[in-house]
Amino acid sequence: MLRLGRSLFAATRNMSFSRVLVNEHGGADKLTFDKNGNVEEMMKSAVGSEVIVKNSFAGVNYIDTYFRTGLYPATPPFTVGQEGAGEVVAVGPDGDKGMIGKKVGFWGSRSGSYAEYVRVGPEQLAVLPESLELKVAAASLLQGLTSHYLCHSSYQVKKGDWVLVHAAAGGCGLLLGQMCKNAGATVIGTCGTAEKAELAKKVGKFDHIINYTEVPNFAEEVRKLVPAGVNAVFDGVGKSTFEGSIASLRTRGTMVSFGNASGAVEPVAPLTLTKNGSLFLTRPTLKDYISCPEERAQRTADLFKWLSEGSVVQTINNVLPLQESRKAHEILEGRQTTGKVVLQIA
Repeated sequence: MLRLGRSLFAATRNMSFSRVLVNEHGGADKLTFDKNGNVEEMMKSAVGSEVIVKNSFAGVNYIDTYFRTGLYPATPPFTVGQEGAGEVVAVGPDGDKGMIGKKVGFWGSRSGSYAEYVRVGPEQLAVLPESLELKVAAASLLQGLTSHYLCHSSYQVKKGDWVLVHAAAGGCGLLLGQMCKNAGATVIGTCGTAEKAELAKKVGKFDHIINYTEVPNFAEEVRKLVPAGVNAVFDGVGKSTFEGSIASLRTRGTMVSFGNASGAVEPVAPLTLTKNGSLFLTRPTLKDYISCPEERAQRTADLFKWLSEGSVVQTINNVLPLQESRKAHEILEGRQTTGKVVLQIA
């Protein structure tokens, strides 16, 4: 039997909620603001130990554009969004009713986070410490956990390493730069404007910034800074930077390709890795690095601790209302953003 907060039990009938739908794959114009979500049906949709979250903020991520365009599989119509934060208002029949009223953050929701109400699996959420604001949690979980596994697992950054991070002034770039620096590395970043370069150095703790609009061949600039090449490259840009990233690595360096902002990388022949110095190539995804409860708990605990104590700082420079989700995608894909983009829902 579904368990609801008392104040919602009778109030959900005939109520509707807002959400952003993708009715067909395509550009940002395919995002449709819809006010016809059925609250009662959403409440009843929780099964097992799932929870229903009354959402306050949704984080906007590049992965949202991949689902919107059809690069990643999703069958329309669907509600877009992978990340948010709010209050638990209902739990499934096997859920813990003590969760009702808890402030939580979540990633990888089962019903889409660009919505007032969201269905979330128990393995996809974390109870927030009182010191962490909902807006910061919604902005930080997906990119924060991604940065954590990139820096500490895909390639374990250590003192004395040199690493290269693309899109240094983006939401993930700023967090990853801080984590790599905190781990003891010398961190090189790339970006496209002087404003972004300043932010990356000030907030992201980058030691060196290469502005690729001024210096087209970033690999050559990397080699000027560290002739042997870097130990690892963290590349979330994809197609347009892949070859230069490979050229920036030292012998037995690690290429971490974790995104497709400029398009998917073409197939890579294994001999490419041999010819460039017996390189390692990995194409990771978050779900494989939080697949067990212990690992998930450790990463979220680290992230919350760092955000709370200020050793890692989240930068939110774009907060838009839910109905402006199209604009959010347009500025993200147009590289007009610095830091994180967040949709305010309530």
